[in-house]
Amino acid sequence: MSNKKTSGTLTENIMGVMTENRLLLTLSIPMVISMTVQALYNIVDSIFVAQINENALTAVSLAFPVQNLMIAVSVGTGVGINAFLSRSLGEKNSDAANGSAVNGLFVIWLSSAVFIIAGIFFSQAYFRAQTDIQEIIEYGQDYMFIVCVFSLGIFNQVTLERLLSSTGKTFYAMCSQAAGAVINIILDPIMIFGLLGFPKMGVRGAAIATVIGQSLGALIALFFNLRVNHDIKLSFRKFRPNGRIIKAIYGVGIPAILMTAIGSIMTYGINKIVLPFTATAAAVFGVYFKLQSFVFMPIFGLSNAMVPIIAYNYGAKKKIRIIKTIRMSVIYATGIMLVGLVLFQLIPGPLLRMFNATEEMLAIGIPVLRIISLIFIFAGLCVVLNSVFQALGHGTESLIVSFARQLVILLPAAWLLSRTGSLAAVWWAFPISEIGSLVLSLIFMARIYSRKIKNIG
Repeated sequence: MSNKKTSGTLTENIMGVMTENRLLLTLSIPMVISMTVQALYNIVDSIFVAQINENALTAVSLAFPVQNLMIAVSVGTGVGINAFLSRSLGEKNSDAANGSAVNGLFVIWLSSAVFIIAGIFFSQAYFRAQTDIQEIIEYGQDYMFIVCVFSLGIFNQVTLERLLSSTGKTFYAMCSQAAGAVINIILDPIMIFGLLGFPKMGVRGAAIATVIGQSLGALIALFFNLRVNHDIKLSFRKFRPNGRIIKAIYGVGIPAILMTAIGSIMTYGINKIVLPFTATAAAVFGVYFKLQSFVFMPIFGLSNAMVPIIAYNYGAKKKIRIIKTIRMSVIYATGIMLVGLVLFQLIPGPLLRMFNATEEMLAIGIPVLRIISLIFIFAGLCVVLNSVFQALGHGTESLIVSFARQLVILLPAAWLLSRTGSLAAVWWAFPISEIGSLVLSLIFMARIYSRKIKNIG
């Protein structure tokens, strides 16, 4: 595929001309809305499942690492596509931009095939490795089998939405994601409890509603890419995998995948640490993740919008625009996080009661929410800085930060604190690890600024 710049083909994108604050808000607000809707779907999904019983909620919580791994692969690959595609647009290289889109879709379909196989053959073994409560195993096996076997929906949805966001079409990305989430929310009670003539399917119904919503979102995103995304052309005519482009995508994508996948390992590890205390602790931890997503998802939407802006302007050698974008992103992210911190500190009880919390769940959960939410003080800054690393092709630094926070610091600290015999002590490992993450992020940002931003232009 040609590397020739085709300046006559690609005109200047809004990434390089719109004022920085307006551009960030224009791109991020639709993504923040769509991410917030996605977080709302996650919460509502668990609220409905919790109405079955606590074991159903625990099963879905234990399945979360697998779902998170699927998201890690799809989002991480999307980050690689996003960075390469946006940089190509900044360089006015239409061939490379189109190539990154079709090669990205090709590799994401291969990734989905791996999860389909895992869902068919390893669902039961996964749950038996964590608990011997038969009801949890049965619920979990049903849920995991469905979301894995039909994983092509989430993989296509995320990747196609990233193609839209990488060219500044974040409104359309918002519409596709929001539509999938809304359909999911509507179908959840219908399929779980057997409303409107549907059979009562329980946890299976929650999984089916999830994959239907994801598949619908993917179809809508595909439609928008074909009809309104004129910066790239999706065509598989005479397609051949391009090793150079795939390598470039995964140069950023693999660290991003591993960075998110580490979260799956961490969640699995924490569940293994707290399950010996009580199965309720795993349910509480799952609820925390659902609730904190309502705070983090808008930050991820903001940082996702920031990535193509920085990548484009780095390709266009516009230093001031890069610096202003980073600064404003940090301000907005920190403000959102502080709002989340206040809510978690003031009303943890009402938040937990949304999930049909028992007295035992409240007794465990209220301290959990107050302790872990202390990470919000620094987390917004860390998320933004790690997205900057990815946008500039330094996904390895993001990986190192995530690895250090969740595996080098968090899990060992949680295990050591569990040796005290106090479940409440385990949760203090989260603020401890976040401080380590902040220190590493600032060190890496100073080095990357000196090497890649300071002398631009």
